[in-house]
Amino acid sequence: MAKKFRDLYVSIPADAREHIEVRVGQALKEMPLQELRETRQLTQQQIAEQLKSGQAAVSKLERRADMYVSTLRRFIEAMGGELEIIARFPDGDVRVTNFSDVAAQDTAA
Repeated sequence: MAKKFRDLYVSIPADAREHIEVRVGQALKEMPLQELRETRQLTQQQIAEQLKSGQAAVSKLERRADMYVSTLRRFIEAMGGELEIIARFPDGDVRVTNFSDVAAQDTAA
């Protein structure tokens, strides 16, 4: 008879479970657009409808390594999120706000 995952998980030593939870947390904070969309339980077709484009365009967008910030912003917003650009320095993080102006211009256009 198969064991339930929860039963197996609680039998793992506490320090090992903590390590697993940290790794899972990191994995959920860093992922490609396709995985992010899938995690949000959205299809390419649903995103395409939000973006007023085709499913093939969404597929192509998910595979791109380079794109405009405005394109990435629209993709994230189509999933119900908000894009922020953070610059990380040894003495602290800074939220870059230049791109907020572009979003306002996109809306006005």
